[in-house]
Amino acid sequence: MRWIRASVATGTAFFFMLSAGAAAFCQKTSYPFQDSRLTADQRIDNLLSLLTLQEKIDLLGKNLNIPRLGIHGSGHLDSIPGSSGQVEGLHGLAMSPGWARKSSGEPGVRGGTSVIPTTQFPQAVGLGATWDPALVEKAASLEGDEARYIFERYDRGGVIVRAPNADLARDPRWGRAEESYGEDPFLDGTMATAFVRGLQGNDPQHWKTASLVKHFLANSNEDNRVGSSSNFDSRLLHEYYAVPFRMTIENGKADALMTAYNAVNGVPMAASPLLRQLAMQRWGFNGLIDTDRGALTFMVTKHHYYPDMAHAAAGAIHAGINQFLNEYQQPVKDALQQRLITETDIDANLRGLLRVMLRLGLLDSAAPNTNRFEKEQEPWDRPGSRQLALQVAQESIVLLKNAQRLLPLNASAIHSIAVAGPLADEVDADGYGGTPPFRVTPLEGIRAVAGPRVEVRYGADLDSAVKLAKTSDVAVVVVGNRPICHSKATGPCRPSEGEEGVDRKEIDLGPEQQQLVRAVYAANPRTVLVVVSGFPYAIDWSAQHVPAILHMAHSSEVEGTALAQAIFGEINPSGHLVVTWPSSLQQLPPMMDYNLRDGRTYMYFRQKPLFPFGYGLSYTSFRYRNLRVQHAELGESQTADLSVEVQNTGRIKGDAVVQLYVKHLNSQVERPQEELKGFARVSLAPGEQKTVHLLLPAKSLAYWDDGKKGWTVEHDKVKVMIGESSADVKLAKVIAVGK
Repeated sequence: MRWIRASVATGTAFFFMLSAGAAAFCQKTSYPFQDSRLTADQRIDNLLSLLTLQEKIDLLGKNLNIPRLGIHGSGHLDSIPGSSGQVEGLHGLAMSPGWARKSSGEPGVRGGTSVIPTTQFPQAVGLGATWDPALVEKAASLEGDEARYIFERYDRGGVIVRAPNADLARDPRWGRAEESYGEDPFLDGTMATAFVRGLQGNDPQHWKTASLVKHFLANSNEDNRVGSSSNFDSRLLHEYYAVPFRMTIENGKADALMTAYNAVNGVPMAASPLLRQLAMQRWGFNGLIDTDRGALTFMVTKHHYYPDMAHAAAGAIHAGINQFLNEYQQPVKDALQQRLITETDIDANLRGLLRVMLRLGLLDSAAPNTNRFEKEQEPWDRPGSRQLALQVAQESIVLLKNAQRLLPLNASAIHSIAVAGPLADEVDADGYGGTPPFRVTPLEGIRAVAGPRVEVRYGADLDSAVKLAKTSDVAVVVVGNRPICHSKATGPCRPSEGEEGVDRKEIDLGPEQQQLVRAVYAANPRTVLVVVSGFPYAIDWSAQHVPAILHMAHSSEVEGTALAQAIFGEINPSGHLVVTWPSSLQQLPPMMDYNLRDGRTYMYFRQKPLFPFGYGLSYTSFRYRNLRVQHAELGESQTADLSVEVQNTGRIKGDAVVQLYVKHLNSQVERPQEELKGFARVSLAPGEQKTVHLLLPAKSLAYWDDGKKGWTVEHDKVKVMIGESSADVKLAKVIAVGK
């Protein structure tokens, strides 16, 4: 065995063992494409000149290895079957049973398809609920470290990470809403950009991993997703659906995209001109674009857009695709033979893929360092990693209700707690995270934080839960959805549950869970309801009767610890909702209506929701004063500096999430009722006051002008509003824009 030392973007030195598989890629010949002193174009030109046509076709697939030239871009074994070189990682790297169910080798050996544990954070909807992009960037940075570590040390997986999901959760029935940062384009784009920056790092020469942003574009239905079309006008395209993707590319420097299964206005995204017209020409994208798995075939069999696979492959390549995630080789060869494409077309597309490989250091030459070393502690076992996971989980918890100040519980004033609910003693994984090194369930967390003097009893079924609730000081009921709801054991998903490929049909809690909540509350009015879910629920009855309600997302390795700390006041809940919680399905337009103006999201919602976008309570209170705007008149190229004083008027420390919304008063085109344009999270001790600054560029107030095919900042009066949610405005001023 030989040992190699490699530096990664964080500046930390990682040592890794060169396995037998990787050793085959070592060669003595040096090529110009390996010379980092040359320009990127010079290196790519050289590599393309060395590749055979078959090798070029091979690079359009999942495997990025070219042994003949010493290129090792994919792990010796796939991290996910059929996904060599890429790894999933929406909220933690996926080297888990969900993707590789076999285990081989001795304990502690990371070869074969054995499970490699990785740090697991809350689902993306929980990351969004932190409203803390700096923290999300740290979480993504750790994930990038772990991906690079596993690839280099164990020759597993790859350093192209399929994250973040920049799709917008426009409807609470969407089965993959848990993968999104929310329904608002500015919030979603800000969080997605932070995740991109974390994955890629700040080294000017090399990324530690490449962030593959998905699913471009307007993908938020699961039923019939492989053949459906998302239809809307050009203003919604530019002002809503495309915004998060544009932000990740322009602000985050993402250079990898995965196209969505669906069509947009009748054109499948795997062959859409938007890839070139929007991403490349307008935003400056010039990297990797891959299809989702099976999308090439679906353009023929589901969309019926092409007559055969050769034409589908040609259409995808002409659109800019340079990586396919399903069988493509024969269709590409057929397209070449029929002269639907040329080798020059393939070369042009491969330049984007090779550019990403250059940024990852996968085309560099490296001299082996044969010095052995003492094995370092694995990154997911380090105290700093566990503390970061805990902080993210803590900040993601949303306090929805706290009547009579039931929370926080005082452990010294109670003697017994009854814990019940189907999710009380489990931490549920989803399809896009991994296996944590450990996990803490809500029941375990409550027992640990409550301490030995408080008796914590678990009611595993309805009868025992009611019996225990009657004889306990407090009851805690944990309900919600299961992220993986369809299996051979459980059968199809229940109507209120969803997952990839399955949209929800209902947004109420299931009948058994509703019965449990009502029965426990009847037995003990001092009931705390905990909703652990990736989706909103229409919990109207509970919101009216149950005194305290908390929400958190699935899959954090420290789910139970963070929850118990919030219940007992060791932390102050500070998360805020990232989607509107309707009170019933009747408040929603039809699922396939992609025209937001028909009453969708907080920007166009026509009725009073159960809980509004941006909502989240605290154990303390905050006062907002002295909203100031640097310029009462804002020129087209100017940026307004808004400042507001925020004070903690309560008796405990808390984090305020200051939210900036705007409303156009005299616009010549239809605008949303309000739009989020800025936010800041600020931590305040009791009585402490801070001045918060929020920047509002005039260009962020522009609308897409179809006539001139560009953005227009119109002369308008704009109301700027500071609030604690989209429905709770504390201060407002009117400014003139475009003068």
